[in-house]
Amino acid sequence: MAELGSTKELEVETGAPVPSLLSLCLDAAAARLTRDCAGVGTGGAGWPGGFVEEGGGEADEDHLGPEQVAEALPWELLHRLASRLPPAALELLHHAAQARCCYPSDTTAGLGEQDDDRRGMKRSRCEDFNTAWQSLFKLRWPHNFNTGHDSMVTVNWQQQYWERHLQECLDEATESALLPSFCGSIGDLSVSAKIMNSIYRSEDISQQHSRLTCQCLRLQGVLCTTETYDLLQYCKLERLMFIRIISEPEVNGVCLILSCHAETLLSLEFIHCQLYPAVMDKICKAIWPKGSRSHEIKQFRIISSRICEARPLTVSGGLLSFLSSGKSLRLLSFHDTKMQSSFAQMIIHTLLESSCGLQTLEISENNISGWLSKVNKSSTSLSTLKSDISLNSLSVLNLRGNNLQDDDVVDLHKILFKMPNLRDLDISCNPIMDEGISSLIPFLSWAIQKENPLLRLRVENCDLSSIGVGTLLECLTSAKQPLDMLSIADNSLGSRVAPALAKFLGSHVRDLNVEDIDLGTLGFQILEEALPMEVALSHINISKNRGGIRAAYFVSRLILRGPNLISVNAAANILPSESLEVICNTLKQRTGNLERVDLSGNIHLSGAISPAFLEFKKHGKSILVIQSNFRTYLSYGHIERIWYDLLDWARGMGWVIAVTSDKNELIFDKGFSGQSLQKNRENEVWNAWVHDLEFVLWSIFQGKVLVQ
Repeated sequence: MAELGSTKELEVETGAPVPSLLSLCLDAAAARLTRDCAGVGTGGAGWPGGFVEEGGGEADEDHLGPEQVAEALPWELLHRLASRLPPAALELLHHAAQARCCYPSDTTAGLGEQDDDRRGMKRSRCEDFNTAWQSLFKLRWPHNFNTGHDSMVTVNWQQQYWERHLQECLDEATESALLPSFCGSIGDLSVSAKIMNSIYRSEDISQQHSRLTCQCLRLQGVLCTTETYDLLQYCKLERLMFIRIISEPEVNGVCLILSCHAETLLSLEFIHCQLYPAVMDKICKAIWPKGSRSHEIKQFRIISSRICEARPLTVSGGLLSFLSSGKSLRLLSFHDTKMQSSFAQMIIHTLLESSCGLQTLEISENNISGWLSKVNKSSTSLSTLKSDISLNSLSVLNLRGNNLQDDDVVDLHKILFKMPNLRDLDISCNPIMDEGISSLIPFLSWAIQKENPLLRLRVENCDLSSIGVGTLLECLTSAKQPLDMLSIADNSLGSRVAPALAKFLGSHVRDLNVEDIDLGTLGFQILEEALPMEVALSHINISKNRGGIRAAYFVSRLILRGPNLISVNAAANILPSESLEVICNTLKQRTGNLERVDLSGNIHLSGAISPAFLEFKKHGKSILVIQSNFRTYLSYGHIERIWYDLLDWARGMGWVIAVTSDKNELIFDKGFSGQSLQKNRENEVWNAWVHDLEFVLWSIFQGKVLVQ
């Protein structure tokens, strides 16, 4: 009683309520995280980039790591703790919380770094820190805080904060570097105490943290000069990205910079460069540290760059040597490199013989049809490889957009057996057709049953039919464990695939993408009627299937039968206005774990929005996504396909299509002469795809579609 009396006296004296025990504990945890983050008393052990201050000792015994906090506290308390932290400490806690609710993977998370590639099925809760980041942004830049954001658009306030902070640091550093008295390098510059205090909230900040360092650099070709080399020679660069390296002086500058940082460089990327064999040989020679027979590069990417001469077998010996000696190499990417079939074959041959620790291999957007064929075999043909060699470490293989044919898959599946730990396979945008899928079935049957089974499969836009996909789904139902993700998007499957798809939805996949497979109203009706009583799905994308009201009914039933459902993408399905009422009625019965139902791109819903749909929220965000100012994004390919459908139909009818000079009407020159498409809504030729066409073209004419 005496304690209670003293508490009341304290409240009267201070004029404020005494903080609760929980509040005091959270304040103490926040203070400790803040102190450790700033490197006070811990030897600099905790700074957000993950780098330890040189000379620092071990952390003290009561050091409180963000990983420990994220693991120990429930989400509600983490959210309350986040509101008490400065930006640098919040960044650490943010990444620790993401690691807790995402698939485990090796990451190197720095300030504001994006983690889209490691977000798993439970990605959602991590994003709730967005409110804390928004508050920090508003606190630091109140005059630049934009309150006019569309309520339907989620702003990444974490990214906004760090981009603005980085710009302030660079502006300040530039001012110092431009002074006539400055004659040092980047490493001699320091960020002012005012800026550092704004992210650490500590007056005693480790000097290492305030020193301007450059560990990731993106250089345009014109900047690859001796002057740049002089400025950067004392930096410890770990990542370099070169853009538009074309001329010989630029190549020489690149080699100079690479040789200077060969011992610290971990990631190297070339974009829009001309990397002919002679150039590539010089670059690869510069990468090797002096006196070493191997390099330490972990990630190597060549994007939208030419790497081969016109002659078929003129390839860089230096590059092949680079690949064979890359014991540390974990990621290798050749995207849109004008690669020839013979070179692709050499790469696979070299990697298989090197026994490297490669985990991710991407050879995409290259025309390498026939790369494994038995015709015109060279001495490096895959048939000469020993039967016992394999890429044991490879877990991700991306062969997207290589114009592979069904014959290529026959040989490909033999190579896939040499990748026993493959977990993620992408062969999308290759016209392999049903025959190609049939050739893959033996590998898939083995891959989904092995100890480390295949978990992610993408076969988008592969010219598959409902028969081929039906065979694929039947094979996948025998998987050792449910697939994490399956995508069969952009294949013209029609409603016939619906029965097999409904059966597969039961317990065989967590994330399913069936975007633009021409399900139509009939397909959604079949899916709805055949849907199992309980569905294991976490995410599903059914967009661009012109399902109409039947798509809404399917979504409603899926919500009721999917206890683990987190997100549904039903965008661009020509949903009528009554669809919103159907889905809202279901949400009143059950929301469960559901966090997002995307209904954007449905023009008839833009005028049907009422305050009622805002009542459905999860973690402070609206579950339903509907664009009040209707605007959508369409690829050129999607519009081109619909446009050519219309042209073919018009030619068959003997008509010519024209657009009026003010772009307000679509005119048919014959049969509908002088009449707009809008006025012929009741014509018998008004099929479902014409509705789709109207949706696209009329939205373009009205300025409501942005083509990207």
